[in-house]
Amino acid sequence: MKRLNILIDNDLYEKARAFAFIKRESISELIRKSLRAWIKKNLDKRAEILLSEPDEEKLLHILETDEFTRANKAKEKLGL
Repeated sequence: MKRLNILIDNDLYEKARAFAFIKRESISELIRKSLRAWIKKNLDKRAEILLSEPDEEKLLHILETDEFTRANKAKEKLGL
């Protein structure tokens, strides 16, 4: 497991803390579950292939021959 430090608003932290208390789990576990669910919902086939491909040459070939969403479109979709 890797350690990750994040900054969140006080209000969001208090809501997460209360929810974690109700569910009887740590805030870390709550965040892990939420992140897994978000990735499962949003991971498309191309991203799944890229994340699972260990061969660098095949990975570069996929990147060169496939169309990907531009960064600004991805940011819009994510609300950033």
